[in-house]
Amino acid sequence: MAKQSGLGDALYIAGYDLSGDIGAVNGIGGGPALLDVTGIDKSAFERIGGLRDGHIDYTAFFNPTVGRAHVRLSALPTTDVILSYFRGTALGGASANLVAKQLNHDGTRADDGAFTFAGANQGNGYGLEWGTSMTAGKRTDTTATNGTSVDFGTGSTAFGLQAYLHVFAVTGTSVTVKLQESSDNGVGDAFADVTGGAFTAATGITSQRIATSSSQTVERYLRVVTTGTFSNAIFAVSVNRNPVATSF
Repeated sequence: MAKQSGLGDALYIAGYDLSGDIGAVNGIGGGPALLDVTGIDKSAFERIGGLRDGHIDYTAFFNPTVGRAHVRLSALPTTDVILSYFRGTALGGASANLVAKQLNHDGTRADDGAFTFAGANQGNGYGLEWGTSMTAGKRTDTTATNGTSVDFGTGSTAFGLQAYLHVFAVTGTSVTVKLQESSDNGVGDAFADVTGGAFTAATGITSQRIATSSSQTVERYLRVVTTGTFSNAIFAVSVNRNPVATSF
C-alpha cells in the first residue's frame, strides 16, 4: 500500500493514548509466513501458510511529560503490550491490533534539533488482527450505557471473534465492558450478551484481548455495553469477527 496521511488517526498502547506524540506510523503488517513446499516434480512454486505474525512500527516525538510517549515507551517492558491503531476515529472504521513485544526506543537528533524515537513492536502469540472500531475513537461513559451498534454487513458467521480493549481512565469502583449481538439491530431480535464477549472489570488504566470459541456463531450487529459502579470511564474497543475458520 502506498504511503497515506495519518491525520485524524489514533494509536493506543497499553491503555494510553499516545496519538499526539506519534509523528508517523511507519509500518503495519502481518499474516502467515509463506512456507516453500515445492516438490521436485513441480514446474512452479508451491507455498502454504505458516505461523501468523505481525508488527506495528512508529516514530515518536520526545515528550517527557508524565504519562506521555517518552515516559511510557522508554520503560521498554519485557512483558507483552497491546497496540491498537485506529484508521480515523469513526464508529465502524478500520483498526489494527497487536499483542507484541516492544523491541526498542531508539533516539535520533536531527541537525535542526528535532528529537525523535523509533519504535518497533513484534507480534507475540496471535499476529496482527485487522478489526472494526466499536467506539468512535475514545468513548466516555458516565453511567452504564448501551452503545450504538455496528452493522457488519452480512448475516451471522460461525467462527467466533476476538476483541481488544484499552481503558484510559476510570472514576469509581470499576467498569465492565462487554459485547452484545443481534441479527436485526434489536428490531425483533433483542440484543444479548456475546458468550465470552465480556472483558475483565477494569479499575484503572489497562488493556485486554479476549477471544470467543472459534466455532461460535456471531450475529450481524454488535454493540459495546458498559456496566459497573463508576461516574466516568474512557475506553476504546476494536473487534475482529472472523469470516472464516481461524486458529492461533
